[in-house]
Amino acid sequence: MAQTGVTYVRELTHLSCFLQGVSDTTGIDQLTSLVELDLSGNEITTLDISRHANLEVLNLSNNQLSAIDVSGSPQLQQLDITDNSDVSCVDIEVIERDHDSLDEVVHNEDCGSNWELGVFTPSATFADMCAAPREGINPASNLPYPDIQGRRLDENNWLRSMSNNLYLWYDEIEDLDPGDFETPQYFELQRTLATTASGSLKDKFHFSFDTEVWRLFSQSGSVSNASYGAVFAFLNGGFPPRHIVVSYTQPDSPAAQAGLSRGARLMEIDGVDVVFGNDINTLNAGLFPAEIGEAHDFVVQDLDSETTRNITVTAAEITSVPVQHVQTIDTETGQVGYLLFNAHVRTAEQQLMEAIESLRDAEVTDLVIDFRYNGGGFLAIASQLAYMVAGEQTDERTFEINQWNDKHPNVDPVTNQVLAPTPFYATTVGLSVTSGAPLPTLDLSRVFVLTGPGTCSASEAFMNSLRGIDVEVIQVGSTTCGKPYGFYAMENCSTSYFTVQFRGVNEKNFGDYTDGFSPSNTNPVEGTPVPGCAVPDDFTHAFGDPNEARLAAALTYRETGACPSSTSSAARQLRVGVDPAAVDGVITAHPLTRIRLPLPDELTGNLPDLQ
Repeated sequence: MAQTGVTYVRELTHLSCFLQGVSDTTGIDQLTSLVELDLSGNEITTLDISRHANLEVLNLSNNQLSAIDVSGSPQLQQLDITDNSDVSCVDIEVIERDHDSLDEVVHNEDCGSNWELGVFTPSATFADMCAAPREGINPASNLPYPDIQGRRLDENNWLRSMSNNLYLWYDEIEDLDPGDFETPQYFELQRTLATTASGSLKDKFHFSFDTEVWRLFSQSGSVSNASYGAVFAFLNGGFPPRHIVVSYTQPDSPAAQAGLSRGARLMEIDGVDVVFGNDINTLNAGLFPAEIGEAHDFVVQDLDSETTRNITVTAAEITSVPVQHVQTIDTETGQVGYLLFNAHVRTAEQQLMEAIESLRDAEVTDLVIDFRYNGGGFLAIASQLAYMVAGEQTDERTFEINQWNDKHPNVDPVTNQVLAPTPFYATTVGLSVTSGAPLPTLDLSRVFVLTGPGTCSASEAFMNSLRGIDVEVIQVGSTTCGKPYGFYAMENCSTSYFTVQFRGVNEKNFGDYTDGFSPSNTNPVEGTPVPGCAVPDDFTHAFGDPNEARLAAALTYRETGACPSSTSSAARQLRVGVDPAAVDGVITAHPLTRIRLPLPDELTGNLPDLQ
């Protein structure tokens, strides 16, 4: 700029230096009042406009810029960077992303997708090229994030190629131009829309989450840092008249310390009536706290109480206890073991081991596993539990075999390991107990499982695997969710994508339970029939209470081989006409609680996978 002889004036708002042979822009940072600046037709290679907060129009066409940073000009409305050969489409997209007021960036770069129907570049070409790259250290690896500056198009191309390679029904995805969609929308389109025999979607398990959310869940079963430690059930949906009760609580959690227990009914939240109130934002804010330390006031009616009480509960970081209420029930024909198992997370390995040891020492002759809220998790834990139930009957038998799409008949394309049957694990695998420790067994020839709509994935794999080796499984409850499918968490640019990649089949090559497992007397049978009794959830009794409807039906079936004539207890009808002893309700389950995860890295030598 010194070559132009321009006198710098701080109050200058408009400046044109068109075709002035400018190569040095020293001093332009002093013109902080500029609204319009034309530097087109010069020889500029670098430009500092970081102090030009008022700039609205900028013409830099026909220069020699290799990069352009206009982050210091948030009011920019027009930008022309035509004929700057080294300015990339990445630069252009970053500018467009960061400037809401910008009408357009004028350029002559070819920034289209160059999409060709049915032609796929390997996904590795686009990996870690992010529209908004992360900085700093990845807490999962303690290494710097691999992200580099890229474009939305790069992220979409990665999704397209990854799905075409790994998705179980890749040939049912409609191939659409990745340049036409935002990334979340494009991911939703990378799936089949086919339906099952019941009319439900074949792929019900296609979702994505922030990678840090997934990391926290995979370690502890927690899907949020902030929680009361209570899971709520909506017994007649979320619309008035509402009937919301406590489904279960975590031990020593704020909810438990406030005296909340199964069946307690929420009447008011922060002064808003739960049953008929219209202030949905207040109700949701109280039900689902966003921050640790957030406190909310509740009016609750405890089970079997005719009065209400006021409590204040403060959200905290909760430690999940997946195995609870381990106990024995004394019957005339022997001891029956019972345990509530809510998630196949890492900590469950040790807790299940300890639970089975105690039941073995009590010499139980039958076992009831309460899976009604267990959405899945690590398949290795399901395999271990199946072994601990059946013992030597599982020796040299197959727990599950993974079947990928026809591009990968023999090798797992994520780990590059030869596909081999998953055995029934007889030892610990290092999830929460040092690898190699022998597991206790009950050596039972049958097992009772209590199920509901939230019984999913690894829980269903437990049932299917034992049926595959002729261990009798008796199902009491309602139809399970139907997820014989698995996946690895595919991470790219701070998002973990969960897309069906393989199906699991048992030793008899059966895995076709996409509509779930149903007790055989379900009317009509919704899924694959399993011997047992259809019984709705019962929120009027505690877990492990022999009078709780599902457990009572299991005990009756054990004694008589038949279902009880009535499967709901005589519960009081509350003021919205809902019988809490005869309804499944909608449980506030997170999608991440309905997954099946393959083996831990301690066994495979690879990164942890997802199923």
